Amino acid sequence: MKNMRREDRAIPQEDAMILLIQGEYGVLSTVSDKNEPYGVPLNYFVRDKSIYFHSADKGEKIEHVENNNRVSFCVVGRTKIVPSKFSTAYESVIVFGKIVEVYDDEKQKALEGLIHKYSPDFKEKGKAYIEGSSFVTRVFKINIDHLSGKARKF
Repeated sequence: MKNMRREDRAIPQEDAMILLIQGEYGVLSTVSDKNEPYGVPLNYFVRDKSIYFHSADKGEKIEHVENNNRVSFCVVGRTKIVPSKFSTAYESVIVFGKIVEVYDDEKQKALEGLIHKYSPDFKEKGKAYIEGSSFVTRVFKINIDHLSGKARKF
């Protein structure tokens, strides 16, 4: 793993993990079998130092991760353009890891985790939704190999 170019902007691992957990969405980056990059924004949640997300049963990201399970995942937190400095104040985290599909109890818990994060006032309705659609839904987790956070504050 390469070192971060701007080490002066590195944030502690604990802060990077908090930013990852609290993020609203992230961008999953994969590579096709023809070495073409692909980034797709998605909802996710973090549990036990793994990132979980759901997907349809087919599609480009599925093809990519079945071909190469090494991925990166990026979350951007608060940002603010600072015109007088010709710059941006920001916070971000990037994760590198391997992706695997999860099944059965782990799949159910991941789907419930997504409901808890994004629709906490609709848990019962969410559980019914999961029951009716889990057979056409795939769930994946990224096992985090490396995580780094970066911020620029003014």
